[in-house]
Amino acid sequence: MEKEFKEKEILKLAENYKEDISKFLRDMIAIPSESGNEKEIILRIKEEMIKVGFDKVEIDPMGNVLGYIGKGKHIIAMDAHIDTVGIGDISLWDYDPYMGYEDDEIIVGRGASDQEGGMASMVYAGKIIKDLNLYDDYTLIVTGTVQEEDCDGLCWQYIINEDKIRPEFVVSTEPTSCKIYRGQRGRMEIKVTTNGISCHGSAPERGDNAIYKMAPIINDLKGLSDNLGYDEFLGKGSLTVSEIFFSSPSRCAVADKCTISIDRRLTLGETWQSALIEIENLPSVKNAKAQVSMYSYDKPSYTGLIYPTECYFPSWMIPEDHDVCKILVNCYKRLFKDEPVIDKWTFSTNGVAIMGRYNIPCIGFGPGHEEEAHAPNEKTFKSELVKCAAMYALIPMMYVNFIQNKEG
Repeated sequence: MEKEFKEKEILKLAENYKEDISKFLRDMIAIPSESGNEKEIILRIKEEMIKVGFDKVEIDPMGNVLGYIGKGKHIIAMDAHIDTVGIGDISLWDYDPYMGYEDDEIIVGRGASDQEGGMASMVYAGKIIKDLNLYDDYTLIVTGTVQEEDCDGLCWQYIINEDKIRPEFVVSTEPTSCKIYRGQRGRMEIKVTTNGISCHGSAPERGDNAIYKMAPIINDLKGLSDNLGYDEFLGKGSLTVSEIFFSSPSRCAVADKCTISIDRRLTLGETWQSALIEIENLPSVKNAKAQVSMYSYDKPSYTGLIYPTECYFPSWMIPEDHDVCKILVNCYKRLFKDEPVIDKWTFSTNGVAIMGRYNIPCIGFGPGHEEEAHAPNEKTFKSELVKCAAMYALIPMMYVNFIQNKEG
């Protein structure tokens, strides 16, 4: 006999909680929470999880908040990073980035789409599960994770390695416009350095200008960017020179060092090793005897914990016929009586650790749109917050039912 999934009741409750979800999201937006400064928003999320009835809520040593529902054997996680980027040029905003704006359809403010909206929907999905007694043989862990904007996936490296939590799959609630996303390109942060010899600028022939050595490297990198790997689903690898630094005794001297940063996006089949070798083999790099390396990240979280990692974030993808993808498609059809769109992210997510490093299936479904991320007047859509809350409430039961049927 098929279980009762209560789709109509789930949809009705999600709609009924629209104002509660919206208020909670606006409360989060009002708390500045750039990477490394998430303490207050984490405490606010913990407060809301307790209020709606999560079975257990804890904050780990890195500062991630983890809310638990159920005590079954199947461990399912849903994740939202709750740090944001800065506000940029305030003159580009029509509204205060933290006070925000709200009408019947949208909520505006930093973090609305990227990605505190997903957090708000997850918490109220937990309340729907509680209200409708949608329990089964699962433990749902709802995570509000830190430092993603600075170092995507670092929080999940910690959760898996140190908290010793390894879910059977993870739903990322990064913005997908309520489409189902099953992969993304990876990325890495590369540093190239040339060395020279400084001298007085009035006689530059006495020195060796490190900036001049870098110029042909930049030109070669532009050419290399046209000849990178390609995957039919994830698309083409890419690179761009994102920063340039130099050292010199003064403005009246020849530069003795020059360094550039490269934002390298990796498609399937590309690795950090292959990406470094491609640059090392450029004639201009060899001629300049430049050093090519990967950046590392070792900034403390708001708790003071330092969890160093290299700045390599692998590409990942699950097949369209993967069980987890099928489950989300089935949930979508049952709730909304329509076919979902299946696609991929352009930007990077915590999936680089979850699936990219640890091969834990990761699937995306979230409120908000990618193009809103990091933009002035960032907004999300109330209808999508409601839709996602309903999906998140149904997914755990549907997953357990699928597994039990599969096992016979």
